[in-house]
Amino acid sequence: MKLNSICVYCGSASGHNGDYAEQARQLGQVLAERSITLVYGGSNIGLMGILADTVLAAKGQVIGVMPKALVAKEVAHLHLTQLHVVDSMHERKALMVELSDGFIAMPGGVGTLDELFEVWTWGQLGFHDKPCGLLNAASYYDPLATFLDHATAEGFIKEPHRHMLMIAGSPEALLSQFEGYVPPRIEKVIHRNET
Repeated sequence: MKLNSICVYCGSASGHNGDYAEQARQLGQVLAERSITLVYGGSNIGLMGILADTVLAAKGQVIGVMPKALVAKEVAHLHLTQLHVVDSMHERKALMVELSDGFIAMPGGVGTLDELFEVWTWGQLGFHDKPCGLLNAASYYDPLATFLDHATAEGFIKEPHRHMLMIAGSPEALLSQFEGYVPPRIEKVIHRNET
């Protein structure tokens, strides 16, 4: 699979572990080296800002997408290749999906998890066939991976859908998984319990 653009969801904070920022720099460098455009939330603070600044410093392309109401709160990055200012979070998410060939979640909070789970769900439902993955900096996502395995074992996530969400500890490893991604071809069917 050819990757021309990758959407990265990550924190507008940097977190307490310096490895998170270092992983953002590594990802930004790899994207720029491979001429993969970064699509992200448009902020110049936290991991978002570190990632965007790294790509830009390496002469890469960066597209930000931010709702009007958050331009001041999230501190919009004014030096991007493009900054789309949209009306709502729904419009933001839809445009980011449209502009991207794959989706990576780095460490982040509720907003990052919201965006990740929504885009993974859209893939599960067949609304897109693009790869989704966790860049597991400093094992940040280990507890989430354990929970998702538990939800799969308990019958709430189908095995092929669980494996749609790839996990790797380095940008290169995750992008290699993305390049070989083949979306599962199974129907998402809701079964009613028979009484």
